[in-house]
Amino acid sequence: MTAAMAAHGRITTGSRGVDTVIDGLRLGDNVVWQVDAVDDYRAAVDAFVEATLTGGRRLVYVRFGDHEPLVDDPRAVRVDVDASQGFERFATDVHELVAGEGPGVFYVFDALTDLLRYWHSDLMIGNFFKVTCPFLYELDTIAYFALRRDEHTFGTVASIRETTQLLLDLYRIDGRTYVHPLKVWQRYSPTMFFPNLITGDDAVCITASAEAAELFSRLRRSGARRDPWAIAFDRARDALELPEHAQHAAALSLMRMVIGGSSRMSELAGRYFTLEDLLSIASREVGTGLIGGKSVGMLLARRILEHDGGSRLARYLEPHDSYYLGSDVFYTYIVQNGWWPIRARQRTREGFHAHAPELREKLLHGVFPTNIREQFMEMLEYFGQSPIIVRSSSLLEDDFGNAFAGKYDSVWCVNQGTPEERYKAFENAVRQVYASAMSEEALDYRAARGLVDRDEQMAILVQRVSGDQHGDDYYPHLAGVGNSQNLYIWDPSVDAEAGMVRLVLGLGTRAVDRTVGDYAKIVCLDDPLRLPPMSYGDEKKYSQRGVDVLSLRENTWRSRGLEEVLAGELKADPGLFARVDEAAASRARERGRGESARSHLLDFRRVLEETELPAVLRDVLAILSAAYEHPVDVEFTVNFRADGSFSVNVLQCRPLQTRGVGAPVAMPETIDPGSCVFLSEGRFMGGNVRIPLDKVIAVRPAEYLDLDQRDRYEVARHIGRLNSALRGESVMLLGPGRWGTTTPALGVPVRFAEISTMAVLAEFSAPGAGFMPELSYGSHFFQDLVEAGIFYVALFDGESGVTFRPELLWDRPNELAVISPESARLSHVLHVVSTPGLQVSSDVATQRVVCR
Repeated sequence: MTAAMAAHGRITTGSRGVDTVIDGLRLGDNVVWQVDAVDDYRAAVDAFVEATLTGGRRLVYVRFGDHEPLVDDPRAVRVDVDASQGFERFATDVHELVAGEGPGVFYVFDALTDLLRYWHSDLMIGNFFKVTCPFLYELDTIAYFALRRDEHTFGTVASIRETTQLLLDLYRIDGRTYVHPLKVWQRYSPTMFFPNLITGDDAVCITASAEAAELFSRLRRSGARRDPWAIAFDRARDALELPEHAQHAAALSLMRMVIGGSSRMSELAGRYFTLEDLLSIASREVGTGLIGGKSVGMLLARRILEHDGGSRLARYLEPHDSYYLGSDVFYTYIVQNGWWPIRARQRTREGFHAHAPELREKLLHGVFPTNIREQFMEMLEYFGQSPIIVRSSSLLEDDFGNAFAGKYDSVWCVNQGTPEERYKAFENAVRQVYASAMSEEALDYRAARGLVDRDEQMAILVQRVSGDQHGDDYYPHLAGVGNSQNLYIWDPSVDAEAGMVRLVLGLGTRAVDRTVGDYAKIVCLDDPLRLPPMSYGDEKKYSQRGVDVLSLRENTWRSRGLEEVLAGELKADPGLFARVDEAAASRARERGRGESARSHLLDFRRVLEETELPAVLRDVLAILSAAYEHPVDVEFTVNFRADGSFSVNVLQCRPLQTRGVGAPVAMPETIDPGSCVFLSEGRFMGGNVRIPLDKVIAVRPAEYLDLDQRDRYEVARHIGRLNSALRGESVMLLGPGRWGTTTPALGVPVRFAEISTMAVLAEFSAPGAGFMPELSYGSHFFQDLVEAGIFYVALFDGESGVTFRPELLWDRPNELAVISPESARLSHVLHVVSTPGLQVSSDVATQRVVCR
C-alpha cells in the first residue's frame, strides 16, 4: 500500500495499475471478478494476497472449489468449507467463520461457479452472495470472489452486481491483461468504466472507439445463459437416446438434484426410479432444489406398488398429478425478503428457540419473487377449481428414524372463488407451511432427536384432494392410516404381521388427529371384523360421529354430523359404511319418536366383509414393507364408483419406527394382585418388555379434576420440567384419561416434547370424572410414542381382569418439591416417587402386563 493511498483510506489491490483504474479499495468492499478461467483470477488473487500479508493484515482463504488452491502462502489462514452439505449449512458455516474472525479481516473465496457442482442451481449462488456480502461489508472486510464468465444466468449476475461493491471483468487476450469495471461503488471518474490494459504498474485506458471495438470484437459472447438446473435436465432428456449405462449415470445425477435424502432412502429410490420417472418429477417442480421427504415417500410408494404389485393391484391404484415446490424456493423467499440475518441467529444453539417466534411471524407475511409467483399461477390454472392440499415436505421428513409426524402444517385450499382469491389463498397456505418450520413442537422434535445442526429446508407437496363432490361438499368416501405391523395387540390370536388400519368416513384428519369424543375404526387386517375390546359403553360410543369435509359453498374445511352426511348427496350406498343403530331406534320407538329419530352406527361392516378393500390394503402394506425392509406407515383414501368398484390413493408412506415385539418375557403363572400397582390383560403397546423403574410421576385424578382449565395446562408444563429434570432415569408417567389431548377435560394436555424421555406411559380410567384412556392408534401422537420407544398401557379400572392400586404410590413420599422446586405448589396434584425394585413387564403371547 502506498503512503498516499493509506492517507486517503484506500487499500491496494497489489497492482498499481488496477488501483489506478478503480481508485483503490475501501474497507467493506466485496470484489467480484468475472473471468474466463480460474488461472486468470489467480493472477489478481496473488497480487492481493502478497500486498495484504506484507502489509501485516490477516487474510483468510475460504476453500471449497474443485480447482487447484488459489492461496498457498503459509502466512494466510486456510479454512475448508463443505459445500456438499447444502446451501444453508454452507452459508451458516461461512457466516460463523466471518463472525468469529471479526472486523478488518481480508478474504479470498474460491470461484463461486464451483458451487454449481453441489447445488445445481444458479439461483442459490446468488442467494449465498446476497446473504454473505452485506455481512462482510458490515465488518469492514475486503473479500475477493470470482465467477466464470458465461456460466451464470443474467439474473444471477444482476443480483450479484446489485449487491457487491465492485464487479470487474478481467480478460486475458494474447498474453495481455484487460480490466473492465462494470460497477465501482461510491467512486467515479470520467474514464472509470472504460476497459483498461494493465501493463505492470500502469493502466492504459482504452477510450478510442476503434481500439475498444477491436478488443470487444475478439471476446466470446454466449448470449442469454440458461440456468444450469434446466441445462442438466435437457442433458438428461438427451440421455434417453443413449445406452443403458449412460441413462443410469444421468438418473444418478438427477437423483442427487431432486431426491437427495438419507443413504437408505436414496438407495431405495435408486432401485425403483427410472430416468423417465425423475424427468417426470422434475417437469412438475416449481423452482429448483430437493422435493423433500414427504414427496419422495409418496412417489416411491407408488412406484414400488406399480413395479411389485402386478396387474391385480394396479387396477385399484388411483393416479396422481401432484406438484412440488423445490426446497430452494424456501431459502429464496427468506433471502429476498431480507430475513437471512434472523435465520442465521435462529440456527445457533442459543438462538434456536429464542429467535424462532420472530422468524415465524416474518414467514407469514413475505413476498415471493416474480418468477415464482408466475409458476404458482400456472400451477393453479392447471388445477382449476379442484380442491388441493398444501403439505410440508421438509428434507428430513418421512425418513428412516425421523417421521416428523404432524410436526409441520398441511393446509387445505378448497380453491373456490375468483382466480385472484384462489391465488391469495394458495400463497397464504405456502406461507403457513413455511412458518410451521419454526413451530415450538417442530423445534422441540428436532432438538430431541439431535437434528439441530441438520439442514432442514422446507419443500412443499401440492396434491389434488382425493375425493368427489357430494352435494355442496367435497371428500373421499374413506380415508385412513395403515401400519404394516400391528403394535397394539389386544388378543393373542391377532397376527401382528398382517397389519392394521385406522379408518374414517370423509377426509383423513380424524384418522391422524385425536378428535374429542370421536373414534376411528380400528381394523386388524388378518380378521377385519374383529372388534377391539369395549369398555364403559357400547359400540356406538367408540365409533365415528363427525365427518370432515371441504365445503365448496363456504370455501373452507368443515365438520359435519354423520347423519347429515348419510342423508345428503353421498355418491355411494350409505349401507356400505353404516347400519341403522337398532338399539337407538328401539329406544326412540319406546319414546314415541318413531323413524324420525333414526340414527346410524358407522361400522364399515359391508366394506370390510363384501369388498376386496381389506385384502388390497393388506397387499399394499406388505409390498411396501418388503421393499423398505422395514415396517411402514401409510396414509390413503378410498373412493367408490357407481358400479361398486373402488380405487385406493396412496398419499404418504414413511418407515414406521418400531422395535418389534421382542423376545418372550417369562410371566409367573400366578400373581398376587395386592403386590401390583397394576395388572391387566391386553391394551398395551410396545411388545415384550421388562422395564425397571427409577421413578413414577403420577397425576391424582380427583385433585386434577378440581383445577380450573388454566391450572390443568400448568400441570402439563410442569410435567415437561420433570421430563427434562429426570432425563436419563427410567420413569413411568401415570395419569387419568388421555395424555396429549387438546382438551383438559379429557386428560392432561401435554405436548409430546414434555413426555419424550419417559420409559412408560400409562393412562387410567376415572369414569366418574369423565376420564377415559384412548391410544388413538395410528394417529400422530401414536407415531411419536412408537418413534421414542415409549411403552404404552391403558388401564380400565374396574374391568374384569384389571387390578389398579395407585395407593401403593400415594403412600410413598412425594419428591416433587425436591426435584422441581418451582413445581411445589402442585404437590397435591403431581406425585413423584422413587421406585427401587418396581418394574413393568409384558408378554404379547399371554397379553398380560404387570407393574409390581
